[in-house]
Amino acid sequence: MTDNTLRKSIYVKASRAQVWGYLTDPELLKTWFHAPKAPLALGEHFEMSGRDNGEKLVWGRVRDFSEDERLEYTFTISQLDGVKSKVIWTLKDAEPGTRVSLVHSGLPRGAKDFDLLLALDKGWDGHLADLRAQLIALTA
Repeated sequence: MTDNTLRKSIYVKASRAQVWGYLTDPELLKTWFHAPKAPLALGEHFEMSGRDNGEKLVWGRVRDFSEDERLEYTFTISQLDGVKSKVIWTLKDAEPGTRVSLVHSGLPRGAKDFDLLLALDKGWDGHLADLRAQLIALTA
């Protein structure tokens, strides 16, 4: 069964357009998350690799691409054993910045998968902290 969901939000003093770039542009994505080979685009499959070793870490397909507002993609990693979870990013104005929200759903449930859920939860916390740091440096 796959029904665990992680929800995260941060506020940043950056425009939605600036944040959008960090969610979709390979050069900006790799500064806080993982490095795709091409920009994320509607309907396209993607693979993201580690910054240091180039190992494929995350892959999926972009399902919704509403520029500066909403990005949705399937998300899998080797530890998910073929399960395709879903990540949705939403950007909302929060003058003078942006509220960045993440929902990661469709994650395995149960005792044997709880450590993976904890690792993903901690991983997103770290990645969002890195995203915030990149945006602070951008607008400083």
